[in-house]
Formats: sequence, structure tokens, C-alpha cells
Amino acid sequence: MTEAQRLKEEARLKEMWKLEEEHANLTFIAGVDEAGRGPLAGPVVAATAILPKDHLFYYLNDSKKMTEKRREALFLEIKENAIAYGIGIVSPERIDEINILQATYEAMRLAIEEMEKNFSIIPSLLLNDAVRIPMVDIPQIPIVHGDAKSLSIAAASVLAKVSRDHLMLDYAKEYPEYGFEKHKGYGTKAHTEAILEYGPCPIHRRSFLKKLYAGES
Repeated sequence: MTEAQRLKEEARLKEMWKLEEEHANLTFIAGVDEAGRGPLAGPVVAATAILPKDHLFYYLNDSKKMTEKRREALFLEIKENAIAYGIGIVSPERIDEINILQATYEAMRLAIEEMEKNFSIIPSLLLNDAVRIPMVDIPQIPIVHGDAKSLSIAAASVLAKVSRDHLMLDYAKEYPEYGFEKHKGYGTKAHTEAILEYGPCPIHRRSFLKKLYAGES
């Protein structure tokens, strides 16, 4: 990175820290985000992260805007340098039972609980990507496209996305005919064709497949 590039990147990071800076009087500000609301298979994963002010996470951004290699590197960097973080996972069976929105909220609550359990920290404020989490007593601010506006939410998006990708790579070895390593469970043409050929496997979300089978009939 050249000096000019470094200064530009640091200016971008400073801009993405403004929301946290607005609430600098609070002790612990946590970002919350999820990954995997849309796929036909696999869990929904949420994460929360509290970042230190004095560590520059170069190139941290909305996880969808980053390469896999950069996400993986930042995943390790965040886990190593975050003040605290938590990851929550909700199974496909649970998604079918309570619906994907409620399962997403549940994953977020689990992530917050895991952070409290592992780091003995309860956030003073939650910055959430777009949603307000029910049954959480901590003050929250929902921010539309928050993963592109807040470094804390961006960090949570990386933790959630990479954690879920790792799970889907494991499932790809268990159920190789579906190609989970390529599409991570999303409804690509190859994936839907595999479902129609082999039928659903144990990690498919049955409630998500109704339209697929209706279209096939």
C-alpha cells in the first residue's frame, strides 16, 4: 500500500467509525449482522463484535464487497484483536419451525449471549444491520445498509459470513452431490437442479423448497 493509498484507506475507516464515535460516551458498542437468510440450505449465522478504537482494520467493509481471501484474513484479525465477539448459529430445522426472520433474531440473540459468556461483556449499545432484535434489553439502533456504514457492523458481517462459509464447506464434504462449496446453499441453477435430481438432504430448508417443487410440477 502506497502512502496515498494508506491515507485514503484511513480516511474511509474514519468515516465508517462515525456512528461509534457519536456514542463514544458508552463503554461497549457492538455491531450485529447475519449471513444466510436467503439460501435454500444450511443454517443462518449471526455475529456481534466490539472493536477497539486504536486498531486499524485495513480494508474492513461490508463482507459482500470483499474477496474471499480478504474476508478470511480479516476474520482472523477481528477474532484476534476485537475487544469481544460472539457467533450464533440456528439450524435449518429451526428455520423451518419458526421461519427465517425469527431464526435470524434467535441467531443474533445467541451471538450476544455467546459474547457475554466468553468475554463477560454486555454491550452498552447494539448497532444492527437493518433490524431491531426482539427480546433484547440492550439499547439498539437499526441501520439500513449498516455493514457499509459502521465498522462494528462490518466486522460482525465478516464473522458471520466466514463462519457460515466454513460450515457449508464442511457440509460439501458430507453431501458432495449438491456443490455446497461453490454456492454455499444459495439457489443457483446447479443447486436447484441437484435438489430436483437427488431430493433434499438433511440441511435443506424444507420451507424454502415449496416453490421449487411447485414449479417442477
